[in-house]
Amino acid sequence: MNVGTSVSRVGGNAQIKAMKQVAGGMKLDLANFRELEAFAAFGSELDKSSQAVIDRGRRLVELLKQPNGHPMNVADQVVSIFSGTSGYLDDLDVADVRRFEAGLLEDVHARAPQILDTIRSGANLPEPELRAAIESFKERFQRSEKKSTAEGA
Repeated sequence: MNVGTSVSRVGGNAQIKAMKQVAGGMKLDLANFRELEAFAAFGSELDKSSQAVIDRGRRLVELLKQPNGHPMNVADQVVSIFSGTSGYLDDLDVADVRRFEAGLLEDVHARAPQILDTIRSGANLPEPELRAAIESFKERFQRSEKKSTAEGA
């Protein structure tokens, strides 16, 4: 999917409030990533901030992958996207992103289902509670021993 061209006619009007809050900057983040990635393909050296944009973009792309025939419900999407756009994945290997996402969603369903209920209700994003839930899970998350080769690709 190309998020730059994937826009419905109703756009944000079809999204719940929490999704609008978390996904607003994702399109811009991914557009910046694609532009810098194309520039870097020419062998140019990038400064640290540009490299950080590329690294986050790779993690966001990984986060957006899902198996065919297994759509994700909107509350889970909000939690997942928030974790990526808020920087919680920035220090993970790209190879750990999908496993982190699956574990995070399982953890939120088990330990903080009220967050998902609030999101589904159409209310504002319960950001402090969501941040606390993600931080709690991240403290318990076991990173892979092996470094990802995809990050250097």
